Amino acid sequence: MNTSEFRRRGKEMVDYVADYMEGIEGRQVYPDVEPGYLRPLIPDSAPQEPDTFEDIINDIEKIIMPGVTHWHSPYFFAYFPTASSYPAMLADMLCGAIGCIGFSWAASPACTELETVMMDWLGKMLELPKAFLTENAGEGGGVIQVVATLGTTTCCSFDNLLEVGPICNKEDMWLHVDAAYAGSAFICPEFRHLLNGVEFADSFNFNPHKWLLVNFDCSAMWVKKRSDLTGAFRLDPTYLKHSHQDSGLITDYRHWQIPLGRRFRSLKMWFVFRMYGVKGLQAYIRKHVQLSHEFESLVLQDPRFEICAEVTLGLVCFRLKGSNKVNEALLQRINSAKKIHLVPCHLRDKFVLRFAICSRTVESAHVQRAWEHIKELAADVLRAERE
Repeated sequence: MNTSEFRRRGKEMVDYVADYMEGIEGRQVYPDVEPGYLRPLIPDSAPQEPDTFEDIINDIEKIIMPGVTHWHSPYFFAYFPTASSYPAMLADMLCGAIGCIGFSWAASPACTELETVMMDWLGKMLELPKAFLTENAGEGGGVIQVVATLGTTTCCSFDNLLEVGPICNKEDMWLHVDAAYAGSAFICPEFRHLLNGVEFADSFNFNPHKWLLVNFDCSAMWVKKRSDLTGAFRLDPTYLKHSHQDSGLITDYRHWQIPLGRRFRSLKMWFVFRMYGVKGLQAYIRKHVQLSHEFESLVLQDPRFEICAEVTLGLVCFRLKGSNKVNEALLQRINSAKKIHLVPCHLRDKFVLRFAICSRTVESAHVQRAWEHIKELAADVLRAERE
């Protein structure tokens, strides 16, 4: 593919992606395939001669899309959200074009420095203690232990850092705080109290790729004392050394991780933060929380159902009152129908259904239709149980 064809095909791919995103509501959220469906549909070895781009695109719809679970469908309510936005897609495209491997400052100064600045931007949005930020003269920075969780996967519950933290500090135990899903919400002042006590932590992480419109993968981690990482992972062969590495002015991220290479992920953060702004990101989070409370209110209006955990952010844990068996049957019917997609959890020995607000495009109408669908299937399950 030469530059001329790349220009043409690139425009076609942008159109394909835009059409996919605009039409995703019309696609069945969960695929009708069985394990091993794909192998018979493609040759058993790579072609000796090149295929055309048209053939490849045609195979996307014929072979790939039938086996895709559409995570960005407004009827996808499983797991937790995975972020998606057009600015992040464009930034990912640029990241692929630049193609640098950011293991050191010298390998690509912009890759290293933009990541450092974006981590500070994000840390300020979360109102993290200054000890975690790299712009301050100290040992901190973004990149065994006690692990406290803010927003568990099962039911989005929160450990109390103000209770755990002082004990860890007194006993000189490393305290890591994991807020993989919930961390994005802390950019909203009304949810920031859930992070109170982070000043006791030695390290803190969350995933912007879950709920902050930065496409997968993008996980943010801060440490108070960066030497704890660099001392463990330091890699300094002669061929990686450069003239600035001992200046104290730069970061070589190869010393912060197990792999050597590093993608230019900070481009996605830069694009998203600039094109949405903090207020736009806050509005996005608040909309999802509002929709989860709307679903909660619908559940509470139906005496057949119960809420199983406090609804704090964008997750509602609910179930039919009664046995685990009847709830397992309900979930099986929901996912077999493939109009919406849910996953379960266990809370205090109860089989519970999780309804997570996930898609960037989900609206109240989708939540209402999902609830009507759930109620219809619940009636079928309860009728079958009586018979």
